[in-house]
Amino acid sequence: MDNIGAKVYVGMSGGVDSSLTAALLKERGYHVTGVYMKNWTQDLPGMKCPWAEDLADAKRVAVQLGIDFKVFDFETEYREKVVQYMIDEYSAGRTPNPDIMCNQEVKFKLFLEAALEDGADMIATGHYAGTKNGELLRAKDDNKDQTYFLYRVRGEALEKTLLPLGEFTKPEVRTMAEARNLFTASKKDSQGICFVGRIGIRDFLKQFIPEQKPGKIINQQTGEAVGYHDGAIFYTLGQRHGLNIGGGLPFYVCGKNMDKNEVYVTTNLNNGELWTREVELSAVHWINQPADTTKSYQIRVRHRAPLIESRIEFDGDNLTLKLSDEQRAVTPGQSVVIYDGQVCLGGGIVI
Repeated sequence: MDNIGAKVYVGMSGGVDSSLTAALLKERGYHVTGVYMKNWTQDLPGMKCPWAEDLADAKRVAVQLGIDFKVFDFETEYREKVVQYMIDEYSAGRTPNPDIMCNQEVKFKLFLEAALEDGADMIATGHYAGTKNGELLRAKDDNKDQTYFLYRVRGEALEKTLLPLGEFTKPEVRTMAEARNLFTASKKDSQGICFVGRIGIRDFLKQFIPEQKPGKIINQQTGEAVGYHDGAIFYTLGQRHGLNIGGGLPFYVCGKNMDKNEVYVTTNLNNGELWTREVELSAVHWINQPADTTKSYQIRVRHRAPLIESRIEFDGDNLTLKLSDEQRAVTPGQSVVIYDGQVCLGGGIVI
């Protein structure tokens, strides 16, 4: 897409990826404005939210590059659309992905709308993905590819989006940032929950949900209680760590019953509850056109999972995937994303 000279608002998070994105687009002749999205500012016990530091870093890079800089405040909408969604899903016993909802509701909806209203022609982000004519394309760096998190973006939004990092690997991005002496060149990537920083999901949820009742952890193979949990919502299919069950072979979560407040575990990695060749998806989203049931596609059951072949069948508003190979721990609430070669078509949420 040749829009040199266009006004581009770059979402700048204070990290190296979005910093280099702004630098590259300026060098390519775009009129660049940096925008920090203020989505979350609340400190949590033992965890200071890094938003002020990230904002300062983004500002420093904008000054370095000599570009305008703005702050868009989406905190209210973010709490309603992303945080509450995450809390509701966990409370129902599912395992959601807040990064996907953030991209759908905030970065490629609220941010895009606010930027266009403010005079921008396009937006840009530091995601590792590509876009061409409204299609979402896998990144050059397969390890960093973020199309899994972007599958719920609309094609109309991608037509007004630039994603320059899709053609580079992460080491190349670091090298290019260092060559430009960007302030954030050596800043570590953020970890933990997308909007809070280095805090575990359990610690986060405990601040926003009623205190959970302890319950039994039951060995599905014997029917015996082998331990106790502090809330079934904190456990997810396939989980091994954090069960506090001592001795012998490792246990894996193979199911849970929210009504009985029970978590089921097994030492058998071949347990039928852990593996599936058929996955049903709800809340199906297509970036542009729906997939063709006469073709075979590639699907990814989680970020960085290998691509595997699958056929698809429509069942009303839902979708059934017939996988070529069994997949482990395909978890309700998580997303499965569908690809046609390099093109990300869309996906849905596991029922």
